[in-house]
Amino acid sequence: MATAPKKPMTIDMPAPMKAAEETFATPDFNKGMDVATAPVAEMQENMRKLVEKTVVDAREAYSKAKTAAEEATGALETGLAAAKTGMLEMNTKALDTMRANVEAGFDFMHTLISAKSVSDYVGLQSEFARKQIEALTGQAKELSALAQKVANDSTAPIKEQVARTFKIAV
Repeated sequence: MATAPKKPMTIDMPAPMKAAEETFATPDFNKGMDVATAPVAEMQENMRKLVEKTVVDAREAYSKAKTAAEEATGALETGLAAAKTGMLEMNTKALDTMRANVEAGFDFMHTLISAKSVSDYVGLQSEFARKQIEALTGQAKELSALAQKVANDSTAPIKEQVARTFKIAV
């Protein structure tokens, strides 16, 4: 028995699906898709431009911040160097003051040995106390002036840099 060749099986599509298939297969549909995707392409281009501008602005801001940080670091280093030098001066001055006061004390002790009476002792003691108060007052003024100078010398570079930075930023 011979069999007839089989026909491929076909399924009839419903009418709405056939209409959709015919619509999507037309050149008008492709043209419509181009029109529909044009705003998306424009948005993508605008977004790319925005990102590029943001990157350029960020690089510029980073460059300014880096320059300001380098200048601030330089000012801080200068201020710290001035503080170091000033502290050495203050330490030297304090040691000189201490040495002078110790020598005055030894001289006073040496003078007390030569006192012949209680009234001489009291007179020498009063004179020594008066001189020491005067000396200590002068020494305190000198140390205070030196401390003020050190503070000004140490902070001046930092103040100047801060003023320059804010003038640039404004």
